[in-house]
Amino acid sequence: MEKETDISNEVQEETALAAKIAEQNDRFRRTWGADFTVPGQIVLTRGVADLSPAAKAIIMQRVQSFDVFTEDNDPYGDHGFGALEFEVAGNSYHIFWKIDLYDTEYHMGSDDPANPIETRRVLTIMHASEY
Repeated sequence: MEKETDISNEVQEETALAAKIAEQNDRFRRTWGADFTVPGQIVLTRGVADLSPAAKAIIMQRVQSFDVFTEDNDPYGDHGFGALEFEVAGNSYHIFWKIDLYDTEYHMGSDDPANPIETRRVLTIMHASEY
């Protein structure tokens, strides 16, 4: 019985950590990095950067408002990935976005990803074919 309690406590701690990271990821993504309490950078791949201003505006709006998190696209519960599709000017686009959590120097993964003082986010937006 003690082992089951330990596992249950571990699962609860992991779930709470994922929820804290998800809240921070959502704040960063929804404010497009303007909430400086959750620092980071936004990166567009060359393929996305070369799109029309209209397409980039749609992408920005859709990434900011994304809320369709499922077991398939969010298995860890941290809201670190999303996919969207849209059409503009007769062209169809399939876009992925992902958030990676780095140390303050952007050299390696963060040792404490739920701590925004120790963590920097990088939101990368790419064509699905660039993933």
